[in-house]
Amino acid sequence: MSDFQAIADRVEIEALRAEFTDAVMMRDYDRIALLFTPDGVWRMPNIPVELEGQEPIRAWGRRVPDVVDFLVQNTHPGVIRLDGDTASGRAYMSEVGRGRDGRGGLNYAIYHDRYQRTGDGWKFTERVYEVRYEDASPLAASPPRPAEDA
Repeated sequence: MSDFQAIADRVEIEALRAEFTDAVMMRDYDRIALLFTPDGVWRMPNIPVELEGQEPIRAWGRRVPDVVDFLVQNTHPGVIRLDGDTASGRAYMSEVGRGRDGRGGLNYAIYHDRYQRTGDGWKFTERVYEVRYEDASPLAASPPRPAEDA
């Protein structure tokens, strides 16, 4: 593999991770599902949720607005290890959110990832969410509410 190909692969994997965060923020679970291979797995043991395949990811996403009032997710770049048409890596997360039940939270976590080059570009084959710090204290603030019409 040329140095140029390795650079291009790293840029494409970073774009995949950025697309995931954008889709989470926009609650676009159809798009999230397409970021995984057809048999890709998304594991979040602390929730606990394990989703295998694109349709279970979509179906789970349809239920998220019923339980999550808001979520703000930020991804910080981590390591990427290339191995031909596969790769592994980590992305570091900070999140703040509140459930519809009023419980709020702040956490810092790591996504442990496996990637696959496909005909449609790099995709996740596995994403495992490991929470490293969680603060379930009531949130002091909330999202801004829309201004009332004059």
